[in-house]
Amino acid sequence: MKLDKDTKILIVGLGLLGGSYAKALTKKGFTVTAITRSQSSVDYALSEGMITEGRAEPDPGLIGRADLIVFALYPHVFVEWIENYGKYIKPGTVITDVTGVKGCIVYKIQNMLPEGVEFIAAHPMAGREVYGVRNSDDSIFRDANYIVTPTERNTPEAIRLCKDLGHTLGFAHVAELTPEKHDDMIAYLSQLTHCIAVSLMTCSDVPKLKEYTGDSFRDLTRIARINEDMWSELFLLNKKSLISMIDEFSGELYRMRTYIADDNVEKLKEMMRMSTERRAAFDKTKMQEN
Repeated sequence: MKLDKDTKILIVGLGLLGGSYAKALTKKGFTVTAITRSQSSVDYALSEGMITEGRAEPDPGLIGRADLIVFALYPHVFVEWIENYGKYIKPGTVITDVTGVKGCIVYKIQNMLPEGVEFIAAHPMAGREVYGVRNSDDSIFRDANYIVTPTERNTPEAIRLCKDLGHTLGFAHVAELTPEKHDDMIAYLSQLTHCIAVSLMTCSDVPKLKEYTGDSFRDLTRIARINEDMWSELFLLNKKSLISMIDEFSGELYRMRTYIADDNVEKLKEMMRMSTERRAAFDKTKMQEN
């Protein structure tokens, strides 16, 4: 199957990401429908022209008409949905997702699907500190990365389709990783950073803190305004990789503490130079893309 304007796309879960997918794909001329648990979210998406049809409960007809289904659900809800309604997906349909963990989900879903239905997983590395379809914004994809995580069971056609979806949505860079490498990488680049931000916000209860803070603290804690239901689930599903990264970070922080305690200015500067050099690579990449 190729991704073209005749591809009927169903989005299951009209939250921030699901809604942003709907906006981007509708703008590109695709026919987009949706299933989500809130009728108000369906009504909003219809009124904004983000979808052509929607339901607040799984509809066999809507499911069966889709050529491509995007699941924008919490991991456990994704599994439950496939258990209950996967039978309505027609052979030849490709499904994908936006789930933030892969190893514990991808193989399970692939084993549950009806014959002739293929699951190719993906992770859009984009988001905001707000939730819900009313906050959806397809511009969040513009400077973001999109990771496709195929397994040996995926066909080249489905992998290509999933990558085409990432490009169509407007992502700046489309990459490919195994589910296992994805989870190790995401433990460092996303989950650990959220752990640090939350810990910074909880390690002090100084009254009126916001009256004294500067940009550095605001920048570091931007992602501390967090969806506790989603992120606690993601942390626990990927806890082996995440705990390993927390231990590595704790070791680096203790190393810096030691240099400070020992007045070891040369080692402290060396650590800072390495940090500056590595961070500069991000700025170079952005300049090249622009």
